[in-house]
Amino acid sequence: MVTNQVTYEFNRESRLLTPGHFQSVFKKPIRFGSRHFTILITPTTLSDDACKNNRLGLAIAKKRVKLAVQRNRIKRIVRESFRLNQHKLPAIDMVVMVKSGIDQLDNTEINQELTKIWRKIIQRHKS
Repeated sequence: MVTNQVTYEFNRESRLLTPGHFQSVFKKPIRFGSRHFTILITPTTLSDDACKNNRLGLAIAKKRVKLAVQRNRIKRIVRESFRLNQHKLPAIDMVVMVKSGIDQLDNTEINQELTKIWRKIIQRHKS
């Protein structure tokens, strides 16, 4: 008996890996933003069975977040938020970029901002 269970994994198929993957998102993106994030999305370009996966790419610039510890913390939080919400999102490829000042936020504030952006993306693609 097979059940339709939601999996909360973040594996290799859930990531944008090559420069070509990132370029496809940067070519014709739909932008979503907040005070500390800019998220570029495009419909997924995969044609095989993996197209059911949303894919995430992170572009956290040293210019925006100086300390590696802070960059890694932000990446970890974004990946975790994406992992928990990916089943709600439409089939998209996305690149998450940050703006200056994000390193001053605590984990809860970052999660709240991401949750608002996920909601915006879901609402936009429902209509």
